Parts: sequence; C-alpha cells; structure tokens
Amino acid sequence: MTLARELMTRTPKCVGENDTLAEAARLLRDLDVGSLPICGEDQRLKGMLTDRDIVVKCIAEGGDPSATRAGDLAEGKPVTIGADDDAREALQVMQEHQVRRLPVIDGHDLVGIISQADVARALSAEETGETVEEISS
Repeated sequence: MTLARELMTRTPKCVGENDTLAEAARLLRDLDVGSLPICGEDQRLKGMLTDRDIVVKCIAEGGDPSATRAGDLAEGKPVTIGADDDAREALQVMQEHQVRRLPVIDGHDLVGIISQADVARALSAEETGETVEEISS
C-alpha cells in the first residue's frame, strides 16, 4: 500500500491568512504554481487559494488585491487527506471533489500537497488517466 506521504510534495509554502492577495499573487508567480494553501496564525490550514480565485473573486468584482486578505477567500472546510491514508483514497478524494491539488495533514499540521503530477509519477497510467478524467469533467 502506497501512503499519501509517499506521493506528496513536502513542506509546502503557505500564504498567510492575513497576507494580501497582491502578496499571494507574487508568491504564486515566484513559486511558479497555480495554488497555495492558506495558513492561519495558528499554522493550521484555512483553505486553498488559486490564481483564478484572485481574478474571479477579487479583481473581477472590483476588489482591491492590495487590501483584500487571503483569508477572506477561504471558504468552508478545506478538503484534505491524512498523511498515512492510502494513496488510492487520495485519488478518490481528488475525483470526488474535483481538485487538482490536495493538502496532506498529519494531525492538525499541513505536511504536504499531492498534485496530479505526483499521482502521475507514482501510480499506473490507468489510475492516473481515470483521476484526470474525473477531475476535469
């Protein structure tokens, strides 16, 4: 059995819940990624922020990315997987919630992120294809 922790990218960078969306956008650019976890002052995961969130939920609505905080866009309970959960469960969660990146937690701590690329490198082409198809539909 392959564990989620064996697939994940370790020590993910977070955008702070009190960081502005302008700061978050620069971090997304500098890291060359499309999404980042939003972490609170307590270092707990508050949500995920995407470049699309910044555009659609702030800029397109006339908001000011220099004044809007990342935490303002954190909605609901984040979809996560446990570090010691089976990797196939991670695939199921990604498919069910149609997410391309899945935060991995150990207890209450964010310890990694599983992306579609991580899945593609670790599992069979058939499993990877099914996951991508489900997420993209």
